[in-house]
Amino acid sequence: MAATVGFGAIRNALSNRNFRRFSIGNLVSQLGTWVQRIAVGWLTWELTESPTWLGVIAFADLFPTMLIAPLAGAVADRVDRLTALRLFQALAMLQGAVLAALVMTGAMTIWWLLGLTIFLGVVMAFNQPLRLSLTPSLVARQDLSSAIGINSLIFNIARIGGPALAGFLIFHWGVGPAFAFNAASFLAFIVALSVLDLPDRKLNRVGKPIREIPVEIVEGVRYTVRHQGMRSIFIVLSVVALCGRPVTELLPGFAADVFGRGADGLAMLTSAMGVGAVIGGVNIARRGGVAGMTRYVVTSIFFLGVALVAFTASSDIWIALPCMALAGFAMVSVGVGEQTLVQNAVAAGVRGRVLSLYGMLARGMPALGALVMGALSSWFGLRWPVVGGAVACFLLFLWARPNVPMMAAALEGEPDAG
Repeated sequence: MAATVGFGAIRNALSNRNFRRFSIGNLVSQLGTWVQRIAVGWLTWELTESPTWLGVIAFADLFPTMLIAPLAGAVADRVDRLTALRLFQALAMLQGAVLAALVMTGAMTIWWLLGLTIFLGVVMAFNQPLRLSLTPSLVARQDLSSAIGINSLIFNIARIGGPALAGFLIFHWGVGPAFAFNAASFLAFIVALSVLDLPDRKLNRVGKPIREIPVEIVEGVRYTVRHQGMRSIFIVLSVVALCGRPVTELLPGFAADVFGRGADGLAMLTSAMGVGAVIGGVNIARRGGVAGMTRYVVTSIFFLGVALVAFTASSDIWIALPCMALAGFAMVSVGVGEQTLVQNAVAAGVRGRVLSLYGMLARGMPALGALVMGALSSWFGLRWPVVGGAVACFLLFLWARPNVPMMAAALEGEPDAG
């Protein structure tokens, strides 16, 4: 069946009751997540006033995925994904509650923050392949691109609303209530997951011996490396995640040191990025299919590089805001486009494992990039590491552009039997 385009594609995806329920709960949860993300960045700066610590905390949040993702992907291919996803959402809710309690009792230190951030990173390492693998069970195949675009749209609506709400909460009551809000927001998503009705939820390979997990992990890696299009799109993912996305983690430093603002400046920058990201998410959701998606992703890499160079070229926050909007648009266009292509091309039998590798790079590489850029910023200032990331994006664009036809042939058609 041909994919519907325009806003009809969005309507078709949301007409599925399971996906609609999932989306409502997801929106509330993502709003809380962004409130906490801003609160963690601001608390880190309050405790240390160090760009290096900003990178360390971002690294602690994201890097556990690099270590755990292969195991998490094998688990996602053999368990009841819905039940497991509820469990990890509950653990993330617990982490937010503990953060709130420590801040409100005056017991918070940078080391407590680091430890709890690592804990959340481990939880999210298992959560991500489960969450990504669940999406194709919620909609028809022809609506998958729109569903992924809607998920991104929800994420980026929260990226706009979350920082604004976080700024309000932090300004009036401090970071403790911001953490408490995030803990409460997980409940809505857990309830939404509890009312989903998925007839194929028991079809994973439950019951296979645990000793076979290492072999299953190797199978997933081998499939990804041998698949010509998957290999190329993972290279794109890695470079953009390592060199382009870490600017997000450095925004507290830019807000304070470059633009002379407080939490309001951080919220403005993050919200501007969110506005661009929402536009990018709507644009992809309206496409309604994967035809031409590869070229769209590669073109967006170029615009990301342009946005990062322009962002670093001014000390005026009013010039920086549209640059962040363009960066948000480009990041979402690349990120959602990549995920759509991977979801479209991957064989069902290895979906969890391949998506765990996707999640490993999508979460782990920005963590590594944030750590490196944070350290370099202590020596060279905040601007030059971001400029270096932009140069890497331009070089990636020059490599990927002539390979678009090959990548599109491998990624935009029907998946292998796998």
